[in-house]
Amino acid sequence: MAVGVAIKSDGKQYNGRITRFVLLSCMVAASGGLIFGYDVGVSGGVSSMEPFLKKFFPGVYRKMNEDKNVSNYCKFDSQLLTTFTSSLYLAGLFSSFLAAHVTRSYGRRTSIIIGGLSYLVGAALEGASYNIYMLIFGRILLGVGLGFTNQSVPLYLSEMAPSKYRGAFNIAFQICIGLGQNMATLINYSIQNIGGGWGWRISVGMAGVPAALLALGALFLSETPNSLIQYGNDNDKAKAKKLLQKIRGTDDVQAEFDDLNEASRAAKSVQHPFTNLLQRKYRPQLIMSVAMPFFQQITGINAVSFYAPILFLTLGSGESAALLAATITGFIGMMFVVVALYLVDRMGRRPLFHIGGVQMFISQMMVGAIMVTKLGDHNAISKGYALSVLVLICVYIAGFGLSWGPLGWVVTSEIFPLEIRSAAQSIVVATNLSMTFIIAQIFLAMLCNMKSGIFFFFGGWVIVMSVFVYYLLPETKNIPIEKMDRIWREHFFWKRFVGGGENDEGWKKDTA
Repeated sequence: MAVGVAIKSDGKQYNGRITRFVLLSCMVAASGGLIFGYDVGVSGGVSSMEPFLKKFFPGVYRKMNEDKNVSNYCKFDSQLLTTFTSSLYLAGLFSSFLAAHVTRSYGRRTSIIIGGLSYLVGAALEGASYNIYMLIFGRILLGVGLGFTNQSVPLYLSEMAPSKYRGAFNIAFQICIGLGQNMATLINYSIQNIGGGWGWRISVGMAGVPAALLALGALFLSETPNSLIQYGNDNDKAKAKKLLQKIRGTDDVQAEFDDLNEASRAAKSVQHPFTNLLQRKYRPQLIMSVAMPFFQQITGINAVSFYAPILFLTLGSGESAALLAATITGFIGMMFVVVALYLVDRMGRRPLFHIGGVQMFISQMMVGAIMVTKLGDHNAISKGYALSVLVLICVYIAGFGLSWGPLGWVVTSEIFPLEIRSAAQSIVVATNLSMTFIIAQIFLAMLCNMKSGIFFFFGGWVIVMSVFVYYLLPETKNIPIEKMDRIWREHFFWKRFVGGGENDEGWKKDTA
């Protein structure tokens, strides 16, 4: 029984196809995920390199190599190291609100360019760092870039993509995150043995390459029709219609164009979108803009990513084994994101959430059980159990890549009406980065105190989020982005906030 949450489609589809123009535009925009993924991959890698730790975090280096009485779970418990990691996400949190204003007033393309340039400068500063202050200031600039790109890229992809392929286009962003992470891991692996101990500068400095490609490529992007209509004049509306015809590959776009104009009129009547988002009729979108990114970050992906290098040290030697493990899990994750790209517009969003949730829960419980029984404070796991953990972590990463990894971005980029879209997306990004910041700040202390119990902690949250999706998240497959309000009017719970289905005047107008 689906508890009344399977929403039927109204059968309305706009004319058009996937054109070369929209495909190339979305490929450039989706490359914004490269910089996000590259940072995820490079940060963990350089933090395991002895020359980097000796220069910036000597206390952590001493605990790793000299203090044999420190627990396996507490070797990385350093406030300075967590500040290095979390400063990026704090900067991204605050910049996402500025990005909302820029995206709404000046367009999605402008925000993408600003994000790429900020990340480029931050990468250059990090690569040239000679003290911890330069390093952290570079991280802050990276965070500003992250806040702008994560705010604007998912909106750009959703507004450019044909409605029946919107999920696949948005998952391209997550694929680029995976590509960026794997690029960073391979670079870390390649430079670890460079003489003189300066290889880490190549790793952090190379982040400027995808940033430069994004900023340069964005200069040649067109703005989305939605954005041209939203902040432009009558002349811009004419340009928007021509652009819509170009990206859809047909002259018959009047139905979609009329819906965009109707959405724009509603958007222009809203002077304070953040205040407007608090209205009762937007309650479902407000809840989703907070809940979805919250759940995405508390799946435990950070715990698993951190544990993998430590566990797999028993499979090889030193840094090489840790980086090899990160490479294996990274490629597994990206492979299943590609699987999600194929399935998301065929099966829908909800089934993938459920399948991925089951995989993540079972694998986390089993990894936790192995850790609590086989790994003490000073012991190492046997190679047989380490191999079992490798398989289980791959199952977990596959589940995340199939569900919350890409779909956390897909759903939140397609459910917001135009009048609150920029504001709501900034809340999504801010919540995502806030949770990442909080977990980065407290995770090492949690690891030291909870030990293997941290897997059971995150596994419990997977149950909570799976129940949330089952009861409260409607299916959005094949529903045009400007008609997404109907999924809330049909939902057994949300309709009490937004108006009741066929008794609602707006519903009658749409279905007439």
